Amino acid sequence: MTEQQSPAVRGARAADAVVLGDQDTLGTRSGRSVPKVETGIPGFDAITMGGLPRRRAAVLAGQAGSGKTVFAAHFIAEGIRRGQPGVFVTLEEPASDLRANMATLGWATEPWESAGDFAIVDASPLIRDDGELATYNFDTLAAQIGHAVDTTGAERLVLDSLNTVLAFENNVAIARQKLRRLITSLRRMGLTVLLTVETPDDPGTTLSRFGIEEFVADSVVLLRHIHEGKVRRRSVEVLKMRGAMHRKGDFGFTVLPGQGVVVLPQAVIQYGQETEPRRIPTGNAGLDQLTGGGYFHDAIVLVNGPTGSGKTLLTTEFLAGGADGGERVLMLSYEESPGQLFRNAAAWGIDLVKHQEAGLLKVVALYPEVASLDDHLVEIMEIVDSFKPSRIVVDSLSSLERIGSSAAYREFVIGLASFVKQEQITMMVTLSTAALLGGATASEGHISTLTDAIVLLRYVSAPGQVGRALTLLKMRGSAHDNAVRSYVITSNGLQIGEHYDGDVAF
Repeated sequence: MTEQQSPAVRGARAADAVVLGDQDTLGTRSGRSVPKVETGIPGFDAITMGGLPRRRAAVLAGQAGSGKTVFAAHFIAEGIRRGQPGVFVTLEEPASDLRANMATLGWATEPWESAGDFAIVDASPLIRDDGELATYNFDTLAAQIGHAVDTTGAERLVLDSLNTVLAFENNVAIARQKLRRLITSLRRMGLTVLLTVETPDDPGTTLSRFGIEEFVADSVVLLRHIHEGKVRRRSVEVLKMRGAMHRKGDFGFTVLPGQGVVVLPQAVIQYGQETEPRRIPTGNAGLDQLTGGGYFHDAIVLVNGPTGSGKTLLTTEFLAGGADGGERVLMLSYEESPGQLFRNAAAWGIDLVKHQEAGLLKVVALYPEVASLDDHLVEIMEIVDSFKPSRIVVDSLSSLERIGSSAAYREFVIGLASFVKQEQITMMVTLSTAALLGGATASEGHISTLTDAIVLLRYVSAPGQVGRALTLLKMRGSAHDNAVRSYVITSNGLQIGEHYDGDVAF
């Protein structure tokens, strides 16, 4: 495996480390502790609270294309990396195809096989001369596995997929009996077993007509590949883990070339804060006064307002203020091209081109409709890891609401916020309100509680004209001016004026 790890992998492994460090506490709290084996799959050990139960059987169920084989291969690869030899029993694809597929993910099996740490058991059903499938013999399969285990000293084993051999049995009771006997023999070998099962529908509703999850499996892990909006989203759920604690719910995951599966357990990501936070300029003199000297350097700032109210202008000033001070700044734009941003900035008296030429500014116009929000989060993390900015602008977060489900969007927002906090980056995000006068956006409930500061921009109705008003609604950990103030947009940027005396719908 490659030693180079993406920030998504590092973040997931950090989450694993937090949970693994708490295993003794968790076990004591529950009154008992089931020994677990760390799978090594980034993020998965966090949601399983330490990995899969050692020397027991787990079912990995999902529809076609949900990532079962990749997940299982990663389980084996991480075991070998940790000094735990493994055996992969392929019941569908030829061994040569499995080797080739694993190589595309960065796992070259030949060195492992040469070292005696890995073996593939090609147990796909045979076709007789008359074109019919030969009767499958579970005892023969157990003997093949036993030989491979003896040869490698395996501690991990994968059977992919059980559907192939179960298709030979029409009698449910006999199928369960054979499976129970096979799993029992594997556990006697001291193996931690992962069995993959392909389901015709959502694995949460239809797992297997043979009831293996109830009769032979100690743990059940569900992989989903759900069509949300214009894309499909992968997620993993631990349905049950007999005798052991685990986290509930769906967690998004993605597959990275050369690295395999990365689970994004955003709910368990933790980050540290500096004991003595420092201030950074906002890029706008008026906001510097309202905030009492600027935002905190690792703050998340929300700018909320209707179209044309000046949100992009405030973010442009925020970026320019950082670049003027020699900081690297990143703009993730979902609504305007880099050329449009540069032209608009010039109209406000801001020269972004010079900062780009100096290598201090990077503008990325992203179109995430072609990927899931989980994949897009990983893409952002890769960009940040490469460019290493101290300030990030996301303009506009509202553009992501149309991608996938509300739950997926919420997880994306939480994951992004957790990531920038871990990296101690100051991030400004914009949200658009639907109403021109007052109103709120559906996104506010997802992001507002995570923010350290909120700037509201609104149009206001005045006799014979439409004006603009601004207020600093929130600034966590600091005194601030929360008065409603008028402002205007000029060729010198956004100018904040005096107190606004009229009624404003905030």
